[in-house]
Amino acid sequence: MKSGFVCLVGRPNVGKSTLLNSLVGYKVAITSDKAQTTRNNIQGIYNDNETQIVFVDTPGIHKPKHKLGKMLNEQAYYSIDDVDVILFLIDASASLGGGDKFILEKLKNVNKPVFLILNKIDKLSREKIFETINIYKDLYSFDEIIPISALKESNIQELIKTLKKYLPDEVKYFPENELTDVSLEFRLAELVREKVLRLTNEEVPHAVTCVTSDFIEKKDKAIVKVTIIVERDSLKSIIIGKRGSMLKNIGTKARIDIEKTLGKKVFLELNVKTITKWRDKEKYLRELGFYDIEE
Repeated sequence: MKSGFVCLVGRPNVGKSTLLNSLVGYKVAITSDKAQTTRNNIQGIYNDNETQIVFVDTPGIHKPKHKLGKMLNEQAYYSIDDVDVILFLIDASASLGGGDKFILEKLKNVNKPVFLILNKIDKLSREKIFETINIYKDLYSFDEIIPISALKESNIQELIKTLKKYLPDEVKYFPENELTDVSLEFRLAELVREKVLRLTNEEVPHAVTCVTSDFIEKKDKAIVKVTIIVERDSLKSIIIGKRGSMLKNIGTKARIDIEKTLGKKVFLELNVKTITKWRDKEKYLRELGFYDIEE
């Protein structure tokens, strides 16, 4: 048995969470086209007969403009220091930018294998892929360079095969039936937050928080209550929508994913709560048994 911890790093919106889900073969992290969709370090666990790889999805590293951004970066930096292999993920269909250079400067201080992972190659010609590789290999001495498409699950098995050569441990850290380190209640709330981010587009900022306030699981059904927390009543009105239409749409789409996760019929109840002060939000979350990293 070979094992190890692998960290996914990159600027926002390069596909880290999509890649994590593809590697694990299960949706453990939500995705959207909004920056900082991932706000917590989430572990996805890959198992086969001879290997266990713990993948750590991190918030997108960026030049922070506010407290939340700084906290997200700190989480990502902590993961870099505490893993065996780093996967530096880029959007190969986009040009090299300041965000990528910013991360590469941070990686120059690490003493562990770093892979360059070119994501979204399904959008590129073969010539463009080689051109992108040549640009990046002159900036950093990568241990491996692997082109993939996380969305199309292209070359994922090649990535896993290559990673196995770098695993240093011989310990099974998690039981084989565990796919992630986060609680089920957290994952259910995140599925609701994903739908909020996707359906409200740019109207609602990424700072929206969702928490599972009640979860009752029975043999053939489950009752799930999720609270959507916003910081202004105007955002609450947007999420509820005209005559409750937006909230109903969010609930309908979230319930489909929650039923897939639980494998049974789900009765989902959503409510929207406005909490303007961080200390009041923190108190509310702690009362529910949660702690979130909002501003």
